[in-house]
Amino acid sequence: MIDPWLLERLVCPATRTPLRYDPVAGELISDAAGLAYPIRDGIPVMLVEEARRLES
Repeated sequence: MIDPWLLERLVCPATRTPLRYDPVAGELISDAAGLAYPIRDGIPVMLVEEARRLES
C-alpha cells in the first residue's frame, strides 16, 4: 500500500502527469507514458530506466 498523501504528490518523471496505484501489481502506473514504476520495500522507484513498459 502507498500513502494516499504521497500518491497525490507523485507525478510521472517522463510526462509530469498524475499516477495511479495498482495494488495487485504493486506499481504506480503512468497511463500517459505507458509505464509502470515499481514500488520496492514501500518506496516508489521513480526512474524511467527502472519502469516497465505497459502492454497495449
